[in-house]
Amino acid sequence: MNLPTLVDQFLEHLEIERNVSHLTIRNYRHYLNRFMDFLSSGSLSSPDREDHDAHRIQWQKVTTSHITLESIRQYRLFLSRYAYEKGITLKRITQNYHLIALRSFLKYCIKRDIPVVSPDRIDLPKAESRSLKFLGRDDVERLLSMPEIGKPDGLRDKAILETLFSTGLRVSELVKLNRDQINFDRKEFGVIGKGRRPRVVFLSDSAVRWLSRYMENRTDMLPPLFIRYGGKKPKDNDRFGESLRLSARSVERSVEKYVKKAKLSMKITPHGLRHSFATDLLSAGADLRAIQEMLGHKNISTTQIYTHITNPQLKKIHERFHRQ
Repeated sequence: MNLPTLVDQFLEHLEIERNVSHLTIRNYRHYLNRFMDFLSSGSLSSPDREDHDAHRIQWQKVTTSHITLESIRQYRLFLSRYAYEKGITLKRITQNYHLIALRSFLKYCIKRDIPVVSPDRIDLPKAESRSLKFLGRDDVERLLSMPEIGKPDGLRDKAILETLFSTGLRVSELVKLNRDQINFDRKEFGVIGKGRRPRVVFLSDSAVRWLSRYMENRTDMLPPLFIRYGGKKPKDNDRFGESLRLSARSVERSVEKYVKKAKLSMKITPHGLRHSFATDLLSAGADLRAIQEMLGHKNISTTQIYTHITNPQLKKIHERFHRQ
């Protein structure tokens, strides 16, 4: 069967029947387009809009019969050896993303009784271990004190930092928030997180206080909770303020700015504040299952990565038995 047509049908299946996020669908399209590039020409490229038609014609030569264990092995070898300009190679996790998309596509084919290689025959390479970066309570407090609250954008940034540490939100979840989502009386709100999984997150008294001050300081009635104050003027037809909604990249730059201002010993991102939220709860004795729910993790194994760095018993054993 023609592979480009089948890939399109697979992506439509993800959107309509699996309710997968548009971001995931975009990424899967990118990874599978690369695979079709490899099968059709033996090279890995990133087709842009101008070249898409040319690539499409080239892909028409590819069918499911081209997907063999040997072609997959060659593809994995190519991914492992591929390097961008300046010799930058693909990270192991990025190679995994390519293979995860391919395995998902093959599972879809099998459900449609299309003869293809079994996805179980594709093993994922062992991912590179990543050290968790998180802040202790003193460093968190120092970071939270950096914004200049006398300025509108400083007050906004103070509310953002307090919210991130109070809730453990992903930055993508934070920037999607609208002001009518926040229940200040109950100190909570609902979000739709990764994998379209809903959950309730909770606000500390401090986060509620600074969010309230920020909201009271706003002179507009636009829906987005966090808006930008600089840059291009909003479009005339933008009644809902979407062109003013703060982007995830803007939040990342703000956190980076305050980390430098605070002269912290490590570089912390918004996701680092999510790690700080989790380790702070675990260190205080919170239940791992509860933290899993608050973080929106699908599997408890994901949450367990925090346990080895927050185990006070290990520290006591080290202090007792290791020579001083």
